[in-house]
Amino acid sequence: MVFSSIVFLLYFLPLFLLIYFLSPSKLRNYVLLVFSIVFYAWGAPQFVFILIGSSLLTYYIVKLMHRSGYRKRKLLLLVALSLNVGMLIYFKYANFFMENFNSLLQSLGFSDLRWTAIALPIGISFYTFQSLSYCVDVYRGVSKPLINPTNFLLYIVMFPQLIAGPIVRFNTVSDQITKRFSNGEDRMLGFYRFTIGLAKKVLIANVMGKYADFYFGSELLQLSSTEAWLGLLAYTFQIYFDFSGYSDMAIGIGRMIGFSFPENFNNPYVSRSITEFWRRWHMTLSAWMRDYLYIPLGGNRVDTKLRLFLNLWIVFLISGLWHGASWNFVLWGAYHGLFLILDRIFLQKMLQRTGRVVSTLLTFFIAILGWVVFRLQTFGEAKVYYKRLFAFDFRPVELHSRLDLVIIMVIAILFSFITLTRCGKKLERLVFFEEYTPKRYIAMGVVTILLFLLSVASVTATGFNPFIYFRF
Repeated sequence: MVFSSIVFLLYFLPLFLLIYFLSPSKLRNYVLLVFSIVFYAWGAPQFVFILIGSSLLTYYIVKLMHRSGYRKRKLLLLVALSLNVGMLIYFKYANFFMENFNSLLQSLGFSDLRWTAIALPIGISFYTFQSLSYCVDVYRGVSKPLINPTNFLLYIVMFPQLIAGPIVRFNTVSDQITKRFSNGEDRMLGFYRFTIGLAKKVLIANVMGKYADFYFGSELLQLSSTEAWLGLLAYTFQIYFDFSGYSDMAIGIGRMIGFSFPENFNNPYVSRSITEFWRRWHMTLSAWMRDYLYIPLGGNRVDTKLRLFLNLWIVFLISGLWHGASWNFVLWGAYHGLFLILDRIFLQKMLQRTGRVVSTLLTFFIAILGWVVFRLQTFGEAKVYYKRLFAFDFRPVELHSRLDLVIIMVIAILFSFITLTRCGKKLERLVFFEEYTPKRYIAMGVVTILLFLLSVASVTATGFNPFIYFRF
């Protein structure tokens, strides 16, 4: 079940909100927990018991760790980390390792090893990182462990952010799990934020996704350069509005029920360097990698620049592999790691001197070229696609039959870059009011209703409703 499905929009969410707000405060966590388990079981019933079992095991290991002496604490931390990382490696990467190992055996003239493919639990990359943050935060003394195991289970399986984030670190919501409050304004603003995300996902990302699938799914060698660039731009805006829209929906639902989830996107395509891009794109992943991997590796506080660059590359290789079990994801991580290193050496200073427009366009160009290997399954396919992009075989495309592509792409470009202008910044403040008056509440209510109805109508009419990060 995804947030933009009819089942969720018209049945699951209204029923949940009705029962949640009619329940006494002391029962609301249990209501949220039950609905979260149902939500996960709807899409992955075979994995729900593994999710619950591993989460409870982590809870009791950390609880014992918190009460133990220094040496035993370190050992129990290692056990908890090994449990969660081990499950992630097994479910997400076992098939990848076996496929590559069998390829090696074939190249050496040996027979393949038999292997039963392992299904991937939905959202495992996200909830594993949340479990790890709980283990480390309690070990470091940043947060105290939760007293009630059901509250920890709630933190892991809470449906607003279970499938695709944002990655909510334990220390940011530990108090809200046990005690939170939401009033009428929170519920209204939360639903407004949810609806904006829904519209981004359904009205923009879905249209872009349809054409991205068409061009990337075509015979790549036959693509003209015009078609290749159209497909890449369509995917560029699909992945942004798809993922940021889902994050908006998660943040909105969280606010309706009293949670304050961290922001996950901040207009990343206006970045003036790849370093800035990663401060604006999937911000909760970037922050998690920084605090739980980059800094423990030594971060910036290392003896040599070579070690600093190595730390950056390690982090982004792992970040690429986190996205999926494929060499293309590793290559994508290495690609961004390389440009982060180049930023440190000379590129960021050079781009800053070129002016905002030039530096933004060059960074956008670098970022979207990376999406090719992210989107395609093999390096061979990516190589062909790059060749078509730079074949300079620009042929006319009959856009009159694809007016929805033209209109929605113009809207996507407008919303992606509008904050570069003063007018755009004012418009952003109009969308997200800093202060609310009765007139603004009325305007917000009208916009919410219109966007919600348009989104539901679009999903119902087209039936095309993919979600890119659902598989991560």
